[in-house]
Parts: sequence; structure tokens; C-alpha cells
Amino acid sequence: MELYSLLTLIAVALIVTFGLYLILTTLAEKIFEKQRWDIKSKNTEIVLPLRLQAYERICLFLERITPNQLLLRTAGSASNALEFQQILLREIREEFNHNLAQQVYMSNDAWEQVKKAVNEVQSLINQAASDVDAEAPANELGKRIFERVIQQETQPCTVALRIVKEEVQRIF
Repeated sequence: MELYSLLTLIAVALIVTFGLYLILTTLAEKIFEKQRWDIKSKNTEIVLPLRLQAYERICLFLERITPNQLLLRTAGSASNALEFQQILLREIREEFNHNLAQQVYMSNDAWEQVKKAVNEVQSLINQAASDVDAEAPANELGKRIFERVIQQETQPCTVALRIVKEEVQRIF
């Protein structure tokens, strides 16, 4: 009988210990989950404005390198087509280098589209420059670029801008 009482007491102690273990692990897990949630909320408060600023900067960058805006902004800065081509390409390169860090906040797809837009604008300028004599007046190159832009179905930066805007909308 004493053995039976001892086994019963041990069984009850094990059940109570196991129950206590389950309660404590569940409680600890809930506390850790709340802490993770708090940390994630704090990170969102800090990172979200930075991401939005990055998307704004990339949109501004894409708008600034559209051929129409680029030509209007740099008009009259060169005396011949070759010099104008170099100025346009340098302007794009400098703008791009200035915004390189923004890729950290963007998806790979969006960033690849931005790079593709940059390459398309540079290619468009180089193709138009090949149609014009290097010593021709700078405005001749500008005209050729405008003609090539008009001939294209979609503008070089349009797709990248759309993808960036869609990505921002997904965030909200």
C-alpha cells in the first residue's frame, strides 16, 4: 500500500510539474512574441519613412532623366553635338550615382527596372548622337533625341516609374 501511495504521489507530482512547465513555456513564448512585435513595430516606424523617401528620390531621379526633362534642363550648355552628348550622359551618370544607395530599400525587380531605364536613356542618346555629326550644333542632337522619343511606343522611364509606384502602393 505504501508503494501504491508513493507511486500515486510521484505521478501527481509529475503531472503538476508537467502542467507547470507547459504554463511557463506558453507564458514565456507570449512574452517573447510581444517583444518581437514591439521591436518590429519600432523598426517599421524607423524604416518606413526611409523607404518612402527612397522611392520618392527614385521617382524624382527617373523624372529627371527622362529625355524631355533632361534636354530642357541642359539646353544651351554645349556648343556642339559631341559636347552635348557628353553632358547628357554625365548628367545621367551623376544622378544615378547620387541615388545608388536607394536600392537598399527597393525590391530587386524595381531596382533592375531603374537600371534598365538608365541604360535605355543612355542608349537613346548615343543612337541619336550617331545620327548627327559630332561638330553639328547641340540643338541638332536635341532634335534627334526628341524624334527618337516620339518614335518609341513607351518612354524609357515609364515602365520603371510604374513599377516603383506599384511597389509603394503595395507597402500601403
